[in-house]
Amino acid sequence: MVRRYPRDREMIVRYAGGESRRRTLKGCIQGSIAGPTFWSLILDTLLRELAVYIQAFADNVPLSQSLNPELAHKIGIYAIKYGIFPPEKYNDPASLETKFLNFKLSNPIGIAAGFDKHGDAVLGLRKLGFSLIEVGSVTPQPQPGNLRPRVFRLLEDKAIINRYGFNSEGHEAVYKKVSQLNKAFLEKGLLGINLGKNKLSDNAAQDYIAGIHKFYDVADYFVINISSPNTPGLRELQKKEDLKNLLIKINQTRNRLPQHKNPPLLLKLAPDLSFEEKRDIASVIMLSESKVDGLIISNTTTGRENLLNQKLANEMGGLSGKPLAKKSTEMIREMYTLTGGHIPIIGVGGVFSGEDAYEKILAGATVIQIYSALIYHGPPIITRIKNELTELLQIDGYKNISEAIGKGVK
Repeated sequence: MVRRYPRDREMIVRYAGGESRRRTLKGCIQGSIAGPTFWSLILDTLLRELAVYIQAFADNVPLSQSLNPELAHKIGIYAIKYGIFPPEKYNDPASLETKFLNFKLSNPIGIAAGFDKHGDAVLGLRKLGFSLIEVGSVTPQPQPGNLRPRVFRLLEDKAIINRYGFNSEGHEAVYKKVSQLNKAFLEKGLLGINLGKNKLSDNAAQDYIAGIHKFYDVADYFVINISSPNTPGLRELQKKEDLKNLLIKINQTRNRLPQHKNPPLLLKLAPDLSFEEKRDIASVIMLSESKVDGLIISNTTTGRENLLNQKLANEMGGLSGKPLAKKSTEMIREMYTLTGGHIPIIGVGGVFSGEDAYEKILAGATVIQIYSALIYHGPPIITRIKNELTELLQIDGYKNISEAIGKGVK
């Protein structure tokens, strides 16, 4: 049974900067199953952690200060799904309206893949103010991903290292969720499906093709993720001939789909490519038989330059957050130049402010995605980025954000 203890309980909440403070939690709930059994201890631990999380959120403490990262992420997803976070009340100004992949968006801010891997909180994320929600990466068959611990927060660097390894509920489970969405509630928002391959699959092309067949009637766009550092051999698909062969097969499948149900295809790239590799990719995606409709730049990096947190710096996995900002922005600029500005780009990596977003837009991005900023600062960061972006456009004399795309490229 579950007992409610009448007396209050005190717990320590750790704040950003190392400050600790005692917080009184009213009427603490404690589980008991015929005495202090293993399961009652598990329940009690979960309830204690949940209580600390709720109190911390009420005091506007970053989620990362309260729980272990993966548990915090799961709780955050369900809080968004069930509307615990209040919806955004900000009205997107006309200056932020933009066109992307022939879609009109009320603002250029989206949530990157990896946040809502399984499609649990799509409508909740839209209500927070995102115009673009990307689900995934989704693999054909369910797979657990790598062993825990597999995500680490580098607080001093405002960074995250993850080695999830495409943990996924699989096509069937995710399709069931997203196909039941009332897309009218998405309004001017887009639903992207980010496709991955199973770890043990020896046919990557078939895995991506299976995803296109499964989701083509619900996706607004597809992303072919060949750049995660956490699936062995995946980044090899970015090599010129491998990429060309992969995209030819995928496009042959897309060409057989009904024209009105043929979502645009985007390619997500790693930030650790050499200039020659970037040039090769540009040459491939500009060909008619292996073309893509857009790029996402970039995925996480395997680099560890200039990190303050040396204790976690050697953890295996992809690094995201602030340390990725400069590298991803420079790659946006390079790919925008190599493609002549003809292929739309989603810029992602280290965006924590309107200025960060603006730098990527000036470098050639049409749309921006965030991830780490939401983890560290919570939903209010979305409106703050929009406000700051609006002010920067006004300062530089742009009436609409589309006017600024690529203006920083010489």
